[in-house]
Amino acid sequence: MTKKLTYSILAVALVAVVVVAVFFIAETPSKSRFIAIGTGGPTGVYFVVGNAVCRMVHKEAAEGRSSGRKHGIRCSAPSTGGSTYNIGQIAEGELDFGVAQSDWQYHAYNGTAPEKVTDFKKLRSVFSVHPEPYQIIVGTDSGIESWGDLKGKRFNIGNPGSGQRGTTEVLMDAYGTKASDFAIATELTSTEQSKALCDGKIDAYGYTVGVPNAGVSMATDGCGAKIINLKGDIEKRLVESRSYYAFATIPRGTYKTTDSDVTTFGVMATFVTSADVSEDVVYEVTRAVFENLDDFRALHPAFANLDPKNMIRNALSAPIHPGAAKYYKEKGWM
Repeated sequence: MTKKLTYSILAVALVAVVVVAVFFIAETPSKSRFIAIGTGGPTGVYFVVGNAVCRMVHKEAAEGRSSGRKHGIRCSAPSTGGSTYNIGQIAEGELDFGVAQSDWQYHAYNGTAPEKVTDFKKLRSVFSVHPEPYQIIVGTDSGIESWGDLKGKRFNIGNPGSGQRGTTEVLMDAYGTKASDFAIATELTSTEQSKALCDGKIDAYGYTVGVPNAGVSMATDGCGAKIINLKGDIEKRLVESRSYYAFATIPRGTYKTTDSDVTTFGVMATFVTSADVSEDVVYEVTRAVFENLDDFRALHPAFANLDPKNMIRNALSAPIHPGAAKYYKEKGWM
């Protein structure tokens, strides 16, 4: 009798646990969503963008607070290979969002550079962020003052999959330059290149990045490297023929060795996703950024002049995701 009673008590307890568990599962985890954002190297502005978005998403969350958005979204923004890598991983469903140069957004959506970036018709824009001038940073004693001076030098063209590698290759094509024209064409990441320059292992590197940038500062302020002008006929033709490019000025005094304005060309950083990501998730992520834009701007000097009206128009080649468009329409911006 005692044994049967014990079994009965255990059975009742087990049923109670199951009921509570089912109730808990129905009420909480079903409303949760984990999202991953592709960024770039840990010293680059892309990394800051992705983590700033996550910070705003978490700031808006109601969980653990008496007020807030009950969106249930949790977010991470790991360091990745950069623009083309992020787009490829979004296409594979491995990332929900990513930061990408405006040119690679254009090529991915339009399928105009399948050998360099995934052809992805489901790519969707969310917003643009900061300008990203393409910069060639040269060693203090390298004697490099123009693209032509790179011949016979040790030049870092960037790691495969990065935006800087892609833009470097565009310039190489435009100038008719081959990798064999350099003494060495290294494939270092944005994290490695400044140290390599200061250690004398390379003479220069190309970098598409927002201004100012901690990695560039390591080279300019740390070992006297300089940024050269890129404003010749080749660059003018690129800007005139490609809507996603524009000339940009790096102001005098930006870095210790920037003793005069530097003119170059570049793209914009954009925040992208897939048409397969739900409208609710994209809406909440978009809302979190724009409802906290002052806080977002404060997280990096490159964000200081962000203007919502420009962010939803500039450099967006892919269609705007319906979730983002819903928020913009609510604000009267569309």
